[in-house]
Amino acid sequence: MGKIVFYEGRNFQGRSYECSGNCPETFSYFRCCNSIRVHSGYWVLYEKSNYMGYQYILNRGEYPDYRYWMGYNNCIRSCRMFPPYRGSYRMRIYHRPDFGGQMMEFMDDCPNIYDRFHYRDIYSCNVTEGYWIFYEHPNYRGRQYFLTPGEYRGWRDWGGMSPTIGSFRRMRASFA
Repeated sequence: MGKIVFYEGRNFQGRSYECSGNCPETFSYFRCCNSIRVHSGYWVLYEKSNYMGYQYILNRGEYPDYRYWMGYNNCIRSCRMFPPYRGSYRMRIYHRPDFGGQMMEFMDDCPNIYDRFHYRDIYSCNVTEGYWIFYEHPNYRGRQYFLTPGEYRGWRDWGGMSPTIGSFRRMRASFA
């Protein structure tokens, strides 16, 4: 079981809401979110209801201000909890939609996709093992996209704003 506490004010002040599972709509519990404590579990927070919009991936720790989780604003409208994953990791990325073009398989983190894959854009991917996080820019910066095992035939399938991905890493005990 996971546990996360959302606070309307910075530094864990103001009205709070404790959550222990998936929540497709948080607006009835709090209007804005300026700080968070993750007591356990892995969480994906979404800017919009029903798991849409910008994503923020958090693990155990304290986040006294929305900038600590790389937030663009203080708006969190839904969240999902994922159990820890202890298995192996494997993912294939492709330079074209529908698993076409150049392909490369990864089992470890990649701080700069261009250095290893020689392309800046990923149009599709197949996650066969583990949870992964795509980042918009190299060195794990920018917008985040959470991927679970499955086929992603196009970049919109993982909620991407464009096919440009700068880095990715495995979601594990200490990814932040």
